[in-house]
Amino acid sequence: MFKTFRDLLTSLTAAPSDAAPDPKALELACAVLLVEVMRADPQTASGEREAVLRALRQRFPLGDEALHDLVAMAEEASRTAGSFHQFTAELNAQLPQPEKIQIVETLWQVAYADGHLDAHENHVISRIAGLLHVTHGEYIAAKLHAKQAAGL
Repeated sequence: MFKTFRDLLTSLTAAPSDAAPDPKALELACAVLLVEVMRADPQTASGEREAVLRALRQRFPLGDEALHDLVAMAEEASRTAGSFHQFTAELNAQLPQPEKIQIVETLWQVAYADGHLDAHENHVISRIAGLLHVTHGEYIAAKLHAKQAAGL
């Protein structure tokens, strides 16, 4: 697992090329950003972890073992990464704007999964949205959709 994790991190930090997009790098980038929001709340609730797993399961065709391995790699990458840039750069390279907005909405869903929004979660999502070139209006709309879906 750690060799795979190291290989994925290497692919994220490698110089851009004309090669085909790496779906595993996209999976890891999405997972890391979701885990960052989960970790931003000092009182991580099980609902937030479930929201991360649910979001990844909906977005990527992964079995349970692969899903849990992905989250474990994302947690390790989240602890060791110096910034969000390498992960948001991967999303910017591979996703059109509507999908990036959907990622931001999913980040909000994770934040709202425990029934409240922590200031640290708000800050992390704001930084990620900026790096994904999501406009303020798109950011607010995503937040409102997620809040409404959470019944808050």
